[in-house]
This record gives sequence, structure tokens and C-alpha cells, in this order.
Amino acid sequence: MRLTVAEQDNVQPAASTQAEATQAEATQAEATQAEATQAEATQAEVSAQPDLSGLAAPARELLNRLELALANFHPQVAALQDLPQVTVMSADLAKVCRVLKDDPGISASQLMCLACVDYEEYFQLVYMLHSIDPEGTMVIKADVTYDQPKAPSVASVWRAADWYEREAHDLFGVVFEGHPDLAPLLLYEGFEGFPGRKEFPFHEYQEF
Repeated sequence: MRLTVAEQDNVQPAASTQAEATQAEATQAEATQAEATQAEATQAEVSAQPDLSGLAAPARELLNRLELALANFHPQVAALQDLPQVTVMSADLAKVCRVLKDDPGISASQLMCLACVDYEEYFQLVYMLHSIDPEGTMVIKADVTYDQPKAPSVASVWRAADWYEREAHDLFGVVFEGHPDLAPLLLYEGFEGFPGRKEFPFHEYQEF
């Protein structure tokens, strides 16, 4: 069937209109996708920001001083409940702790506690430090590998680290390089295994 000239003129505008509508839909879809991608990126950026809502004004000020004093060590700042927290590389621990003790704006004169946490794939060392003047408590964290856990000793910075590091060595097998004497503190010479690790077998026993 042949179309008249008038009919052909009517078909061409219709086809053109359909193509324009399809192009408009494609453009709108691209714009919607771009907006969704931007929204996801913004949400990811917000999620990546540390939650510091639990820090009071003095703690936030201390966190700012920590970040400034440790700028050369690229610290990751956060909050452990109401305490300012900084995570650093384990290889930098001794240098970081020396800076925190000697810096007059921080003066972390006391090592309150050193704990080791077993996350099965790695260990995390947690240092609780306290400053008398200016008064404040802070948390320093560093991760060490599970297969060969080691970190520099801070016993030369705080003498209290002597026993804490020996305890972590007894229970988790962390080697503190530079420690004067990692002799057993809680266990005995020749004890096999590290009872602080989650993988350590605790055999069932029966009471009589």
C-alpha cells in the first residue's frame, strides 16, 4: 500500500516526536541515576566521618590537640564513648607515646592501662593515658598482625608498661621489641600456648 504525500508528511513528524520522547526519557534516567550516585557518595562520606557526639567540649579540645601533635603520624581520630581516641600505626607507637608525654599541651604522664584485644584476624593494642595538667584521659590504639604480633615497647616512656607488656606477651604472644625483660608474669616458663587468645582450647572438666 502506497501512502499519499500528505500521509507521508504526517508519519515523519510522528516518528520524530517518538524519537524526541525516547531521548528525553533517556536523559531523565541519566539525571536520576546521577542524583542517586551523588546521594550515595554523600551518605558514604557522612558515614566515614567519626561520631564525636559523645565528647564533651574539653574532650574535643584534647582530641584536636592530639591530632595536631601527631600530625606527622597520620592519626585516625575517633571517640571511645566519652574519651578522645587516636589510632596510629603500630610501628610508630614508641614515638607517638613519647610525643604525647613530652608535649606540654598534652602531658600524658600516666599509662593507666594497656590491653590487648583478639579480633581473630588481628590484635589491637589499646593504651589508656592520663594527663594531670591539663587534666584529661585519652585512648591510643594500634593493630598488630595475628601471625607475628609485635610492637615497639613503651617501657622507656612509662615504667608501668613493663608489667602490662609482659602480661600481653604471656596471654596473647605479642612481642614488645625493646622491652628489657619479657619474662613470664602470669604464667611460668615453658607454658605452651597463649590463654588470652580466642583460639586457645579450654578443655571441659568435671568437679568431684
